[in-house]
Amino acid sequence: MAETISFTRGAPRDQIYSELVPQLRDLVKGEPDVTANLANIAAALKEAFGFLWIGFYLLKKGELVLGPFQGPVACTRIEVGKGVVGTAFEKAETLIIPNVDEFPGHIACSADSRSEIVVPVYGKPKKPKGVLDIDSNLLHDFTEVDSRGLVEVCEVVREVLTGENV
Repeated sequence: MAETISFTRGAPRDQIYSELVPQLRDLVKGEPDVTANLANIAAALKEAFGFLWIGFYLLKKGELVLGPFQGPVACTRIEVGKGVVGTAFEKAETLIIPNVDEFPGHIACSADSRSEIVVPVYGKPKKPKGVLDIDSNLLHDFTEVDSRGLVEVCEVVREVLTGENV
């Protein structure tokens, strides 16, 4: 198991994602504990990109419950279909929100959040089991580069959730 993450600081985000994803696979390989793996993935993303908040919400008893994260204290539970997190989960699609103040029904867990990207996390069968939620303190901080890179990260998360990494 890898215990450090390295990437080219200051490189374009697409390069950082391409450097990071194989290391995330190595980081979680052979570790059966989902919480430990999700915590390390969140920490690696925080280290690589420095976003305000990075974490997971997982479906439990019909609602999205806070999982491992990095950043300020967060909302503990979010209803499916509510806010950016619940909407991305319900639609099973990545949402990029350039300005959270313009998203109807945005749930402000942190007043510092200005933009957000939420990517569904899948299990078996290919059905959403949760989301990876990332907030930035900058407006318009996320692009399709982040969407593509984070979909790859979420493939590692799927392997963790389904036990394929063990």
